[in-house]
Amino acid sequence: MKKIFLPAIVLMAVLLVSARLTIDDKKKSSDADWPEYLGGSDRNHYSTLTQINTSNVGQITKAWEYHSLDSGQVQCNPIIINGTLYGVTATNQVFALDAATGKEKWKFAAGKAGGLNTNRGVTYWTSGSESRILYAYDSWLYALDANTGQPIKSFGEDGKVSLKKGLGETAKDKFVISNTPGTLFEDLIMMPLRLSEGPDAAPGNIQAFNVRTGELAWVFHTIPHPGEFGYNTWPKDVYKNTEVGAANNWAGMAVDKKRGILFVPTGSAGFDFYGGNRAGQNLFANSLLALNARTGKRMWHFQLVHHDIWDRDIPAPPNLVTIKKDGKTIDAVAQVTKAGFVYVFDRVTGKPVYPINEIPVPKSDIPEEKVWPTQPVPTLPKPYARTTFAESDINPHSADRDSLLNVYRKANKGMFHPFGKTPTIILPGFDGGAEWGGAAVDPDGIMYVNANEMPWIASLAPTPKDDELSNLSPGQRVYTLNCVVCHGPERKGNPKSGYPSLVDIGQRRERDYVAKLITSGKGMMPGFTSITGAEKQALIAFLFGDEKVEVVSENKNKKGPFVPYKFNGYNKFLDSKGYPAISPPWGTLTAIDLNTGKHVWQKTLGEFKELTAKGIAPTGTENYGGPVITAGGLLFIAATKDGMFRAFDKKTGKLLWQTELTAAGFATPSTYEVNGKQYVVVACGGTKLGTKKGDSYVAFALP
Repeated sequence: MKKIFLPAIVLMAVLLVSARLTIDDKKKSSDADWPEYLGGSDRNHYSTLTQINTSNVGQITKAWEYHSLDSGQVQCNPIIINGTLYGVTATNQVFALDAATGKEKWKFAAGKAGGLNTNRGVTYWTSGSESRILYAYDSWLYALDANTGQPIKSFGEDGKVSLKKGLGETAKDKFVISNTPGTLFEDLIMMPLRLSEGPDAAPGNIQAFNVRTGELAWVFHTIPHPGEFGYNTWPKDVYKNTEVGAANNWAGMAVDKKRGILFVPTGSAGFDFYGGNRAGQNLFANSLLALNARTGKRMWHFQLVHHDIWDRDIPAPPNLVTIKKDGKTIDAVAQVTKAGFVYVFDRVTGKPVYPINEIPVPKSDIPEEKVWPTQPVPTLPKPYARTTFAESDINPHSADRDSLLNVYRKANKGMFHPFGKTPTIILPGFDGGAEWGGAAVDPDGIMYVNANEMPWIASLAPTPKDDELSNLSPGQRVYTLNCVVCHGPERKGNPKSGYPSLVDIGQRRERDYVAKLITSGKGMMPGFTSITGAEKQALIAFLFGDEKVEVVSENKNKKGPFVPYKFNGYNKFLDSKGYPAISPPWGTLTAIDLNTGKHVWQKTLGEFKELTAKGIAPTGTENYGGPVITAGGLLFIAATKDGMFRAFDKKTGKLLWQTELTAAGFATPSTYEVNGKQYVVVACGGTKLGTKKGDSYVAFALP
């Protein structure tokens, strides 16, 4: 009996050890990857890797550099699966690299000349022996074989499906793209959409597609239809999408895979800056939505901005976190905002973890505008960026201080002050606060968020009437109605605010490029799909200086939605040398304890070296792209205008390492392990904020 029993025990022990090793190996393999956008479905930018840590990060050096030969701004957070890195180029070509060497495995271009819009990455799906890369190009969602880069012909129409599929007939000829990776749940992918921000915007419906077939699985109306919850928060016909649209998710989503809850942050309704034709609270614009991931049914919501007329889109995916408060463990969802606030909710019930007060806001001086009387502001955590701007905050280092004071004193000020004919200072500005890079959170519930502290100046003016436009040439008319907001009446643009001059554009660009740009958009510029072919030709002729007066519209009676007020353009509040009118810091990095709502530390992020050389302490710079944190105690971030890549001690905020990149890294890094070696990689496309162009991905590792 004993001879039979002992071997059985030994066999069982061997099986248990083998099973445990298998589980550990799978866990190790999973931990070695960076499998999803921002690290995982929780969007926490977190890695359990520890090989590179606080004691040795100062020793890391460049391990490899991949040149895509496609220069320009790259915002991609690459994913790494089983030793292969997947990313996109500046013109939205998809590629796969050997993650240990940077050697290219394949590259796929959906269009002949590449797309003009930036793309923040791709999504990976696998089942059995099959694996796919899903990514958006133009108004299409593509499915590629992850091993070859070739389209999966059985997906949709020869490997692609229209992102307009669930938007309705009104979206047919409107601008619809996606530049943020989709969110996976089981065999569904939910796709963010970028739309026009004007009255011609398509509906911002949330759509789920089947990963295997491309079929539309469900649709959620962010502008509710009759009979749906929230319908009465808009005028009765707004849902028809004749003069109001958007309320879209463009920043990405997070999903609680265990509970099947999809968390969707939304942006404002279009037109962004005037809501006289959409009186009401406007659900579900500017909201955090919790949807059933399988069906798209609403579980709960919280609107972070009521009746938005400030372009306060929610800029980044939320973070799914577990915190401890008052002795209780809470699975929570935390949402950062452009306004510098963090809102924290119970993930299941939607109940705020910290009290949120409705504060009164000023009325508009535009008679047609009915401002919502209050806005929700959290009591905790405290803002991670300044929300007020006093005279004492004027930049003390500027030689233009008196001029800046004069502008300041004449402008409207204050959080949630409506825009009108008198200029209004908005702080944080239109790019935040937090921006699309989002926040990182570690398992202890500490959030790390980088932010801009750049004031902008905004105002509205009456829209020109037909008789005021009648003396203009057709091309100049199209320019006045669509382009003058950003590029100015003299086409000089506003380069310091990010809007290039169009003067002599014919000497810098080909007509075909400009024609494609007008339709497809690029960077901050949306595509103007409502402009007819003849109008586009007239506009190009006007820009190139050879317009013939007899050029006319294809349809004289065709009119788009009319809004009585127009936005006067995106203008940063700067001095004559291009520095912010506000005192430093102009860029920050903040650690926030979500368990208590208190700040742990805040550091200045970035510097202008010419100011440092004058004895001015580092001021910080504008920054785009988020941080990555690791179990090794580190926070990695590029993002800054100065083109540096930095590593901080996440507990103290102490700078431990930095190096200058080949071009500024306006992207969130990724970290991963291949063959026992840990790497940190970041896209270096530069271009934004007037920085030099780049075309590379650079990886760092210990020697």
